[in-house]
Parts: sequence; structure tokens; C-alpha cells
Amino acid sequence: MNKILPKGSKKLLNAWAFYDWANSVYNLTISSAVFPIFWGALTIVRNDEGDIINDTVRFLGFDFNNDSLISYVTALAFLTVSIISPLLSGIADYIGNKKNFLKFFCYLGALSCIGLYWFSLEHLWFGLLCYFLALIGFWASLVFYNSYLPDIAFPEQQDAISAKGYSLGYVGSVILLIINLIMILKYDWFGFEDEGVPTRLSFIMVGVWWIGFSQYTYYYLPKGNKKDVLTKEVVFNGFKELKMIWKALQSDIKLRRYLSAFFVYSMAVQTIMLIATYFGIEELDWGEQNATTGLIISILLIQLVAVLGAILTSRASSKFGNIKTLIAINFIWIGICVYAYTITTPFQFYITAAIVGLVMGGIQALSRSTYSKFLPKDAVDTASYFSFYDVSEKIGIVIGMFSYGIIAQITGSVRYSILFLVIFFIVGLVLLFRVPRN
Repeated sequence: MNKILPKGSKKLLNAWAFYDWANSVYNLTISSAVFPIFWGALTIVRNDEGDIINDTVRFLGFDFNNDSLISYVTALAFLTVSIISPLLSGIADYIGNKKNFLKFFCYLGALSCIGLYWFSLEHLWFGLLCYFLALIGFWASLVFYNSYLPDIAFPEQQDAISAKGYSLGYVGSVILLIINLIMILKYDWFGFEDEGVPTRLSFIMVGVWWIGFSQYTYYYLPKGNKKDVLTKEVVFNGFKELKMIWKALQSDIKLRRYLSAFFVYSMAVQTIMLIATYFGIEELDWGEQNATTGLIISILLIQLVAVLGAILTSRASSKFGNIKTLIAINFIWIGICVYAYTITTPFQFYITAAIVGLVMGGIQALSRSTYSKFLPKDAVDTASYFSFYDVSEKIGIVIGMFSYGIIAQITGSVRYSILFLVIFFIVGLVLLFRVPRN
């Protein structure tokens, strides 16, 4: 039987943070690095000079720009998560089994990653289904993972342990990505005839890593106290609680204004993180350099710098306050978008990647801990509060990804999509300035 650890216990906090180590390999390998490159190689036809001559994919009887298709599938998955999250969080908080839900979505996501091994244009529906379910598994599990933060950590511990979680995630995912990179680039060392098989094997390794390392988290996290049996009322309790929280926000100006700001700027941040590699594949002139190597190096650079970024942001928030720090980071994101619109060379892409790394980890960790600190002191249904937070984030991503896909489909270039995201950051800044400081 698992030992019940007290709130604030170092071992409990470390066990919670370690889930970031386990699941972040999905975010890096599937969302950011190997899968986008794999998708590009699968769907883009180039001439002998390396110029794109066709990037159209036929699916369900329609022709799609390859970037637009994957962005629509991504948006649909996030929309699904935003719909099911209230159901799941309400059930978990009511009958006290958040850990079981965390496990279920972890295993769904991990097994779907393994299924990507069989992704092909001949069975495009199966590959996109696995991609769809893996994304749902990853993000739905975070609803329950994030909701544990106020349960296991005191307010003064939350910024630091949130940043530690992201840092562990970056380090762990980088380790696996380096292993995958060696397998892909030096495939002959392992007896493979081309890089296709080790690329697909990396999807299996993500699933195994995710399931394996999450067991440490599950061993120490509390399950919760069962309150009642599952009934129809319980199933829809999540929506009732969201409605209750929405009403509570009307009188909580600080939390309401912060959540509005988060909704808008997170829309842009998450979209950029999801499409960065696709941008590098189609918009840069890699010349004689291996594009796969260059893109993965860029992603590694982002992850390594992000560790430093999360730490620096945590310290900055302690000195200047969370809202002021978030305002500064949003200004940096605007600069990144404007600069990204102009870049054409790998070196410029590396510079952009380094700056993105500094602010990416910081804005994620600080946004999560800021929301946790702004929750009412007497809040007991933390899963529902974090479901509201996650639903806001997911709906924002749906809007961001659909906007990106539509603009890419119309213009044929993701550059205009990146520039369009500046609008979201500007609106987010205006809203952050309106958040009360006390």
C-alpha cells in the first residue's frame, strides 16, 4: 500500500514534478520534433533542387494543404479535450479518483504514440486517429496533473515546484530526443537500411518512456477520498461546477481578468509551439545542410534554454511579481513573431529558437502557478478550477490552430500566420495591464 505523504512533503512534490519528465517526451518528439519532420517527409514532394512542387494531401475526398490538414486535426483534438474535460474533472473531484483518470489518459496517449509506428499515406485515417488520440491523452491527463498542484504544495512552494516540473520535462525529453536523433542520423550503426524505421521506432520509445517513468508519480500521489457512487448527476456535475466557477469569476475581478489575459496570449504561445517545426520545414532554405539535423538541433536548443528560462522566470516573478514578469515575456513574444516573419536562413532560425526557449518554459510555468495562487483560499474543488483553466487554454488553441490553418490554406505560407499571432499577444498585454496588483 502506498505511503500517504503530507502536503508540502519534498518527496511528494518531486513525485508530482516527475510526471513532467515522463510525459514531456510526447510534447517534444510528437508535437515539436520528429513527427512534424516525419509528416513533412510523408506529404511534401520536392524536385531535385529541393524546392516544393506539391504539398497537397487528399483526405476524405478533399484536397488539403498538408500544414492545414494537420492543424485542423490538432484543433479538433483540442476541441474534444475542451468538451470532455468538464465531465472528467467533475467526476474525478466528486468521487475522488483523480489518479485513475490521470493513468487512463496517460496510457491512452502513450499507446496511441506507439500506434504511430504504422502511420502511412495508404492508411492515413489510422495515422491521424493515433495522432488525434495521443494528443487527447496528453492534454486530458494534464487536467488532472495540474489540479494536484494546490493539493500537494503550499502557495509559497507552487512557483518553484511548477518550474521544477517543466525543467524536469525539458531535460528528460531532450535525453530521449538525442537518443532518437542518433538512431535516425546513424541508422546504419543499428543495422537499418534507411532512417524510416528508426524514425518510427522513436514513436514507440515515446510511449514506453511515458508509461514507464509515470509509475513513480503514481506511487506517491494520493488517490483522493471517494465521496459517492457514479450517477447521471455526477457525470454532468463538471458542467454545473464550471457554471458555478463562471459565476464566481464575476465577483473575482483579479482572477477573471487574469484568466482573460491568459486565454488570449496562451492562444498564440501554444500555436507557435505546435507549428514551429512545420515553419522550419517549408519556409527555410537549408542549402547543403541536412534539414532533419538542423530542425532537431533547433528543438534541442529550445529545450535546453527553456530550463534556464523557467528558472530565471521563477526568480523574476519573486522579485518583480508574476503579472509584471508575464507582461515582459509577452513583449518578447511580439518581437519573436515579427522577427520570425523575416527569417530565411538556418542561422536566423537558431537565433529565434534560442529566444523562444528562454520565454517558452517561463510563460508556461508562471502562467500555471499564477492561476493557482489566484484561486480563492477556500476553494476545495480544485480539479474543476483547473478544468476551467484548461478549457480556456484548449479553446484558445482551437482558435489559434484554425486561424493558422485557414491563413496557410489561403496564402500558401505560414509566415502570414505567424505575423497574425502578434494580434493575440497585443490583446493579451492590454488585458494583463488591467489585472489588479493586490
